[in-house]
Amino acid sequence: MSITEYRSQGRSGPIAGPGVGRHLLIVDDDDRIRELLKEYLSREGYRVTGAAHAAAAKRMMELIEFDLVVLDVMMPGESGLDLTSWVRAKAETSKTPVLLLTARGDPEDRIEGLSRGADDYMSKPFEPRELVLRIEAILRRTGGKPIGPREIKLGTAVFDMERLELIRDGAPQRLTEAEAQLLKTLALHAHAPVERMSLSPDTADITGRAVDVQVTRLRRKLEADPKNPRYLQTVRGVGYMLAPD
Repeated sequence: MSITEYRSQGRSGPIAGPGVGRHLLIVDDDDRIRELLKEYLSREGYRVTGAAHAAAAKRMMELIEFDLVVLDVMMPGESGLDLTSWVRAKAETSKTPVLLLTARGDPEDRIEGLSRGADDYMSKPFEPRELVLRIEAILRRTGGKPIGPREIKLGTAVFDMERLELIRDGAPQRLTEAEAQLLKTLALHAHAPVERMSLSPDTADITGRAVDVQVTRLRRKLEADPKNPRYLQTVRGVGYMLAPD
């Protein structure tokens, strides 16, 4: 399945892969491909930020430390190859892994990409699952930043992200599978808004209403005042955000 075929196949909701909690930067001038990559990788448990060109990517990398950067080679203006050289030249980003994507598969192009400091190189079109496996392999090889804590504290409640258990005031709270997976996804992206449709466990639910229902139920189990939530917040026009202590 190519990345362009991904949406038509559908997925059953967010899952947790070996790289959960890692923050990726996707740089591609093709809006459709960039958004599909963001959607797919988010469902694999990654936190994903997108940039449409090298200038935007540089601004983001000067403010945020990413675990890995996925770059399209053929972009208008500054190319992915040039951006790779910039990443390697800066002390703050020199150790950030880079995966290059290109519609050109000539050996000379691969050699140039690797000589500029890229960690891996993939030709378009590609299988989304292969991209995930390549990213996981790079992160294993390079180490990356430590993944966040196993437990997350929400006032008097504690959520265990491995066991998918919620304890509040010393008492276990019963979670459905969908509620547990939704809470885990939000916990992995703590303090960052997550799009409603990225949280949807059902690709047929085009309105995201199922997520809204689950959020309402979770708030009853998490919040002192579910109507005025402190921890599971609504981000208007986007989706939801978990704001732990």
